[in-house]
Amino acid sequence: MCFHPAFTQLTTSRSPSEPYLGCVSSEMRIREAEKCGMAQQMPEDAVGRRVSCDGERGTVRYVGTVPPTTGLWLGVEWDNPERGKHDGSHEGVRYFTCRHPTGGSFVRPKKASFGVDLLTAVGLRYEMCLDQAIGEEVKISTKTVKMIGFESIMEKQRMENLTEIALINCEVSGPGPENEIKKNTPNAVSLDLSGNLLSSWEVVAAVTEQLEELQVLCLSHNQLSITSSPSSLSHAFARIKVLTLNNCAITWSQVLHCAPMWPNVEELFLNDNDISELQRPVDVLQGLKVLDLSNNGLVQESLPQIYNLYRLEMLNLSSTGLSTIHFSDTLPGNKTAMFPALKILLLDDNKITEWGVINELDKLRTLVQLSCKRNPLMDLEKNRETTRQLLIARIGQLEIVNRSQVLQEERRGAELDYCKKFGRAWLQAGGHSDPEKNHPSAEFIAEHPRYLTLIQKYGAPEEDELKEQKPFALKDQLLTITFECPEDTDRKPIQKKLPSSMMVQKVKGLLYRLLKLPGAELRLSYTSSKIEGKEVEIHNDLKPLQFYSIEDGDRILVRWF
Repeated sequence: MCFHPAFTQLTTSRSPSEPYLGCVSSEMRIREAEKCGMAQQMPEDAVGRRVSCDGERGTVRYVGTVPPTTGLWLGVEWDNPERGKHDGSHEGVRYFTCRHPTGGSFVRPKKASFGVDLLTAVGLRYEMCLDQAIGEEVKISTKTVKMIGFESIMEKQRMENLTEIALINCEVSGPGPENEIKKNTPNAVSLDLSGNLLSSWEVVAAVTEQLEELQVLCLSHNQLSITSSPSSLSHAFARIKVLTLNNCAITWSQVLHCAPMWPNVEELFLNDNDISELQRPVDVLQGLKVLDLSNNGLVQESLPQIYNLYRLEMLNLSSTGLSTIHFSDTLPGNKTAMFPALKILLLDDNKITEWGVINELDKLRTLVQLSCKRNPLMDLEKNRETTRQLLIARIGQLEIVNRSQVLQEERRGAELDYCKKFGRAWLQAGGHSDPEKNHPSAEFIAEHPRYLTLIQKYGAPEEDELKEQKPFALKDQLLTITFECPEDTDRKPIQKKLPSSMMVQKVKGLLYRLLKLPGAELRLSYTSSKIEGKEVEIHNDLKPLQFYSIEDGDRILVRWF
């Protein structure tokens, strides 16, 4: 089974502060734009606009004088509060306010960049390298060669042929001249504007309404002022299926307020924002299939507020501080009506300590992939493999655990081990191999809701087989057994020395490794010199070899299907 493609996006992200490996750097682009007169000068409505200065981005909160100095100043609230010096006050006078006490400072307008329009950025990003290369002389070995023949490459790189546009850290601040984007980049399907100077959703809408084929939009690392009338902008985002808003300082209530703008969004990525308490989405986000809330400090009691996202197939709750999940609409061992389509759940780097959380996840009807790495729960057992087996046994339909596929025989082994591991507790709680006498306590069922299903599948463990084995001299208990494959005559017999107390399940595990038969179902029987001409079926994986009276020198016949 393949991993969901969104795993890649959820686990591999690059901060806009890192350099983008394009043709030219952002600073080079802006310098080129300034030479050509394409960079924006300070606009009349500068307050609220986004600016960059020395590699840092911020929002203009004030334009004016700051006595006793002369001349014009910009009061800027920086995204990175370490860039600032104060909270908007100077010598006892407040000029603007900041969220952080050291988030603000004053800069001269000539030091601040108000960015470039989108088409200018596209031209600089995709065409400058080729423009510079055409006609240049390059020394190859001892010969000087003139670069020619780039016209065909230029044709391919022309704006109108672009379907995926990535303008990360390009200081894009607006759409530019009216309808020019529509004329020049009509075929764009994907647009990445991460880490730019976009100031509001209205500005973004002025871009996207011109891109009639646009389906994927990334606005990460932008701080957009919230529109008062989101529905009026819905036409500009009507075709957007995938929307990424990582690290945009947005809250959940703001997400719900803006959601009418995105009527058809199916994948929403909100990693590392200011999301804490969740509210119930009403008449919005009902088409979501993928939701990423990772790296937000969630109030876990508010998690049930999003249980009504009935089409959700993938949910990322990694690094959200969660310690518990509970579906109160049904009892242990039953299926919940919540998240009826959820297939993939990511819970990495949380505070889960109780197996009861895993029992709750078995209530999800369609869950097939679970990742819960780096939770305290994963360290409760001495052996990590034992922890994995317990995860598999407790959730019946899992196909991938911690990004590793669960094979059919691994599940069988995990469930058999689970039956044996908790068999004594089951008997002590009132469990019995006779169905009419099998009445385990409610406490046991709450702690092990799948146990009854598993013993119906594999058979109830007997009290004798759950007794602890007394120490024995290994050399006196080893049996020499020959394994033969009667239906595959090309395989040579294999002889092994095994303890008589070895469980049939463990024998099968050994055979899978020896015969290299992953995923096959094994069927064992044995023959003995004492009962020549007769095969005895070995049908109970929870019994030891000695249960079947297998003796030294006997042959075990191995078949598979």
